[in-house]
Amino acid sequence: MNRIEILRFALRGLLANKLRSALTTLGILIGVAAVIMLVAVGEGSSRSITQNIQRLGANTLTISPSFSGGGGGGGSGVRGPAGGGNTGPRTQARQLSLADAKALTDRTLAPSVRSVTPVVNAPSATAAYGAASHAIAQFVGTYPSYFEAVNKPVSEGTYFFNDDVLAARKVVVLGRTVAGELFGDADPIGRQISVSGVPFTVVGVLKASGSTGMQDADDVAVAPLPAVQQSLSGFGPLGQIVVQATGAGTTTTAQAEVTAILNQRHGITSDNPDYRILNQATLQETVSEATGTFTVLLGAVAAISLLVGGIGITNIMLVTVTERTREIGIRKAIGAPRSAILGQFLMEATLLSLVGGLSGVLVAFVGTRFSVAGIEPVLVPSSVVLALGVSLAIGLFFGSYPANRAAKLRPIQALRHE
Repeated sequence: MNRIEILRFALRGLLANKLRSALTTLGILIGVAAVIMLVAVGEGSSRSITQNIQRLGANTLTISPSFSGGGGGGGSGVRGPAGGGNTGPRTQARQLSLADAKALTDRTLAPSVRSVTPVVNAPSATAAYGAASHAIAQFVGTYPSYFEAVNKPVSEGTYFFNDDVLAARKVVVLGRTVAGELFGDADPIGRQISVSGVPFTVVGVLKASGSTGMQDADDVAVAPLPAVQQSLSGFGPLGQIVVQATGAGTTTTAQAEVTAILNQRHGITSDNPDYRILNQATLQETVSEATGTFTVLLGAVAAISLLVGGIGITNIMLVTVTERTREIGIRKAIGAPRSAILGQFLMEATLLSLVGGLSGVLVAFVGTRFSVAGIEPVLVPSSVVLALGVSLAIGLFFGSYPANRAAKLRPIQALRHE
């Protein structure tokens, strides 16, 4: 009996019980579709997080104050050694200052630093234009280098310049959300808005960034640092210092240089400085590793349903062998070899897995066209190949026992079966 005849007998056997065959393939379909879909969701989540991090710049360091005693006002917080509570010697914790930012621009001490941008945040800034008003989530006072360092390009108008900083001009660049709330579809460039009672002239609108988790990244306004300090925040400490390295490959070196300078200026001799540095490149690597592990875990969990589908194939094939015992006996009695019986039932199990696997791929492909919990799934070709290959392997593996059982039946015993 050749392979074509074996295939023909296998198809005839499957089509004789269409409902049973369909239910068997359903288990494989669900398993394959689940594996591909969950891996796609994991990949989509990973890319979304990576894109959010890259918006801040892959070669960016963000320095912010860090006080274990909950300090945050005027650099008056004190802190003891780590784990020492209130005992032992204490050192005066210092806030970040413009002098710190200026020190980081020293090319001799920090050759890997490209730009240094001081940042202050005005508390509770409410903007108004005509009858419209909006509480701005983040009103930033900074330098022009901020726009490039944190990857916030301007889509309309322009950003402000160093001359505006030196003259403390009250000009502002609005985020897309703020511009929409105040002006709707009207052109805001050149219009004057009131920010907590202080007039600012709109010179530009930032390109839309989208939401980052629970925060709207477009609910922001950026103005020259001296103008914000004079009018809104006061001349206190800085909220952040944004440092841009000369390249993605020098970010770690730049962090070491920045750490050395700040430690020297702040008199830090322990491993517990009064500031913290967020390295975007390191954060991106860590997140990529974590999401990769998460994706593998999702795929492994979904693979359990493939195993369940394989067990279903075993059960159905055992029932099929039992029902067709007399048919097997007749075929053996007229000369069908053991290999033909074995091949037929293995072919039936493989066809069930193949049809279920291909259907699962189709369902998963359609499923990835829709967002899941706000995440756009990304189809991973390797997951499709792996899931389909595993489904075929499951058909062969779980179909081998019923096929061997059918092939080992003695003709006389099979013919006597009721």
